[in-house]
Amino acid sequence: MGVINVKKFGFAFGLTGAILYLGCAFVMAVAGKEASIFLFNSMMHGVDVSAIIKMNVPLGDMILGIFQTFILGTLIGSTVASIYNFQLKVGVKK
Repeated sequence: MGVINVKKFGFAFGLTGAILYLGCAFVMAVAGKEASIFLFNSMMHGVDVSAIIKMNVPLGDMILGIFQTFILGTLIGSTVASIYNFQLKVGVKK
């Protein structure tokens, strides 16, 4: 495999996280509280989210959450690509 473009991989990772965040918000808006609790309890391997689920999130908080998720995802993706590229350089025998 070749070298990974760190910026592009980081952006893709961050954008994927933002899309997942929007998907979660959409599911919660469409499904309602009880169905959302059932879905997220199933996905979280038995963790009960009913005590912490918040259905009426202000728009400003949602926008901030999308932005924070994108930034964190970008940093994580860039770190993964950087470590991968570093391992390629270390593994080359001279």
